[in-house]
Amino acid sequence: QVQPVESGGGLVQAGGSLRLSCAVSGTLFSTNTMNWYRQAPGKQRELVARITAGGSTNYGDSVKGRFTISRDNAKSTVYLQMDSLKPEDTAVYYCQCCVGTRGYWGQGTQVTVSS
Repeated sequence: QVQPVESGGGLVQAGGSLRLSCAVSGTLFSTNTMNWYRQAPGKQRELVARITAGGSTNYGDSVKGRFTISRDNAKSTVYLQMDSLKPEDTAVYYCQCCVGTRGYWGQGTQVTVSS
């Protein structure tokens, strides 16, 4: 069973940084596209960043230039470095592992940015 597990969330002041991690088991990680999504209260889940098996990256418009997605295939882990955080970045952040046409979700990690 594919199981992503997020960590690294917390409370940070505006302008600060956090790094989220997502460790994945049960799959050949190096072949998978990995996504970070977030969901704020009362809002739809939105794609924050994506990294393909080949290392190509895409970002949501609201985080471009502030967030960086990366992966370590040896550790089966994807990271999301979040800099210059804003109160509007407050959300639950979810990792998604794509295996073929299926997406497997982690349980999420809370990020709260205080003003």
